[in-house]
Amino acid sequence: MSVSVLFIGGTGRISTSCVHEAVRQGMEVTVLNRGRTGERLLPPEVALLTADANDADSVREALGDRTFDAVVNWVNFTPEQVRRDIELFTGRCGQYLFISSASAYQTPPTHMPVTESTPLKNPFWQYSRDKIACEELLTAAYRDDDFPMTIIRPSHTYDETLLPFDGGWTVVERMRAGKPVIVHGDGTSLWTITHSRDFAVGFVGLLAKEAAIGEAFHITGDEAPTWNQIFGHIAEAAGVEPHLVHVASDAIAAADPNWGAGLLGDKSNTMVFDNTKVKRLVPEFGIDATPYRLGAREVVAWHDANPAFQTVDPKTDALMDWLADRYAPRPMD
Repeated sequence: MSVSVLFIGGTGRISTSCVHEAVRQGMEVTVLNRGRTGERLLPPEVALLTADANDADSVREALGDRTFDAVVNWVNFTPEQVRRDIELFTGRCGQYLFISSASAYQTPPTHMPVTESTPLKNPFWQYSRDKIACEELLTAAYRDDDFPMTIIRPSHTYDETLLPFDGGWTVVERMRAGKPVIVHGDGTSLWTITHSRDFAVGFVGLLAKEAAIGEAFHITGDEAPTWNQIFGHIAEAAGVEPHLVHVASDAIAAADPNWGAGLLGDKSNTMVFDNTKVKRLVPEFGIDATPYRLGAREVVAWHDANPAFQTVDPKTDALMDWLADRYAPRPMD
């Protein structure tokens, strides 16, 4: 008998790959969302339900009396949303998977590689603190009421539609125009970056797996290039030599608090992960993983083939001009 799984969301950059992998593995997949698919297509085998995930009555009506071996909510970010799901899915699923974030780990970490026992503490980013609060709520529900939860912590996970840096296509456009691009710090911090189809192998391997219930797992790649290398791989894929200007993360945060929050609370810190725990349950995870040098080619090729997504943000473009003018090294007289 095949595993039945409900994906709430299911058309994002990570979740779409997981839907495809679950179908490939012969699972019975249902996707519930508001009927929007965007640029990512779902397999024809998927059953589609339409509801607003933030409206419990709407979800109940769409689900009827259905039950599932596993339920995954890709669009929960606050404790209020998780509390609603605990009430909604108690007795309706064999496993409930919450998508947390590796940014919930102690930032900056005192020890590496990061394991699942690394403390959860991020004083810099509200997004991460909300994820921690969600995890605490689920842990209490498992401990006190046997709610069958599993916590998943992705790190930086991409598909062909996602560029890895703040500014997105603006950065590539600047590279191709010969303009400087901003790299936080000195660009030598290590950053784990994972293709969504590789993540999907580890994730789907945990669905309806009893040994995963009550546990937390991060699912990341084993590759950790420097940010200078990441920018270099994108530039190589774009056919240019990059002009990198290094700016302290604090200075970027002072110029743009939103950009800075993601740097100070996440990207400016070296993050290397030990994936032993997930590999113990899913031994095929990590085999034939996509190196970022090749992933970068997919990303640039997809954007070149889809010019409607080559969006340049004038605000980011102007800010990079200002930062480059202020912080670029001056030639010696």
